[in-house]
Amino acid sequence: MRVLFMCTANSCRSILSEAMFNHLAPRGFEALSAGSFPSGQVLPRSLRTLQQAGIPIDGLYSKGNDAFKDSPPDIVITVCDKAAGESCPVYFGAALKAHWGLQDPSDMHGEEALIDAAFRATLAHIEQRCKAFLALPFNRLSREELKAELDRIGAL
Repeated sequence: MRVLFMCTANSCRSILSEAMFNHLAPRGFEALSAGSFPSGQVLPRSLRTLQQAGIPIDGLYSKGNDAFKDSPPDIVITVCDKAAGESCPVYFGAALKAHWGLQDPSDMHGEEALIDAAFRATLAHIEQRCKAFLALPFNRLSREELKAELDRIGAL
């Protein structure tokens, strides 16, 4: 199963989600990420947060959704924050779609320790959602039931 995490810049939340999902996922599951308006670079703090958590960062880069046009995902999960007024595009036709809004830790300003804490908290939130996703009984869920479960997880 291929899961695509989408955000605006593909430099923070979607990258953290891709890396955490792949770190936790069993064989047969793969996460990717993309941005509707990719920045072209991953935030160094995103990479540092992953490394500090012991999560591999190899192969992570900022890309647009056109990178997957020849191999579409099964599920698209947007992780932009609706409260911030960001556009959360939904692409990929038949893919099941869900929204798991996350506040953008890169918008945090102030002391370095507070910013680092915001990145760690975002990663912990992503981990909670990925674990809930991977615990689902996929072989017993209809498409509609899976959509309902994805929406439930997005509310965690």
